[in-house]
Amino acid sequence: MSPETHEKERCACEKGSDAIQRFFQRPFFLSFTIGIPFCLFKLLFGITAVRVGAQDDLLLTLFGWLVISWAAVDLLMNIGRSTLDLLHRPARFEYCTIAQAGRIFHKPMVFLAVDTLLTFGIICVMLWSGWITKLTPFELILWYAATTMNLISLSLVSIYNEIKIA
Repeated sequence: MSPETHEKERCACEKGSDAIQRFFQRPFFLSFTIGIPFCLFKLLFGITAVRVGAQDDLLLTLFGWLVISWAAVDLLMNIGRSTLDLLHRPARFEYCTIAQAGRIFHKPMVFLAVDTLLTFGIICVMLWSGWITKLTPFELILWYAATTMNLISLSLVSIYNEIKIA
């Protein structure tokens, strides 16, 4: 293979990989694979808190409704970001309420990381408390779908990044 042919193939490959990288960074991809699954985790946690609290714990019930509200607003924000991205329009809001609050301090990504930490905490509480067993069959399907989407996309991005570095 001549050096010119090798260089053309390398450039074509880099252009293709840049397109893949741009896709992984698009709001549609990020919302569909991270934001919306995280909203489902929050929503299912809130629903379970309401269900458990309804037995005799008013504070837990109120907390559950607060989490459901938080999840619903975040879900609308992620759907909005995805829709605007598909329409090739810029969004003037973040992926979630906590990141939106982070705009006040000019640190939305730091606050988005806090939202991620809280969501991982919610996942842990659901698993370690045994509350996951309180989900209905349909809710379990949503939980499994959110988990699958989130983990598979993370794996695909990691594989892509490792191949790109190699």
